[in-house]
Amino acid sequence: MAYHRILATDGIDHGLMGPREIPRLWDRHILNCAVIADVIERDERVVDIGSGAGLPGIPLAIARPDLRIVLLEPLLRRSTFLERTVEALGLDVRVLRGRAEEKAVLSAISGADVVTSRAVAPLERLSKWSAPLVRDGGRMVAIKGSSAAEEIERDAAVVGRYGISGLRVQVCGVDVLPSPTTVVVGTKSASGGSGRDRRKKR
Repeated sequence: MAYHRILATDGIDHGLMGPREIPRLWDRHILNCAVIADVIERDERVVDIGSGAGLPGIPLAIARPDLRIVLLEPLLRRSTFLERTVEALGLDVRVLRGRAEEKAVLSAISGADVVTSRAVAPLERLSKWSAPLVRDGGRMVAIKGSSAAEEIERDAAVVGRYGISGLRVQVCGVDVLPSPTTVVVGTKSASGGSGRDRRKKR
């Protein structure tokens, strides 16, 4: 696959992947991300925050061309890599340079059905960045590790202040991967907002 080749060459050169990851690119990175398509519905609008090397956004775009995907990345070097990769792969994917909390970003891409992320931040911070970008009833889908349940228990109260509720662990790719992908899924409530906004209303 062309994306595998790009990660194994330009991805290494740009410092986005370590050389020791090359033998594990398929299972640990590409397929690990592609399988979260199981929790994303048809034709949904997806924002991948802190996209980095394009994970999980690019594997999702390859596996699910019906999705409308935005790759959000604050660093110039990484966003340039993403733009070149999307063009080389011929994907209908938008790359936006910026941070989730910036007003210009919120204006450009808020109202997503799903906000995804992988290895970006703990749930507490992730929900703060994700919630304003998600429409009411939309979802935060965060790829996490084996401690996902403990992270939910630790951060659920704070996450709720940002309007994300119903946090649950879901396992994807059981029939595809030797080590299935663990995700945390939460839903944006209709009354959701930032913790600051909710306090103002009281």
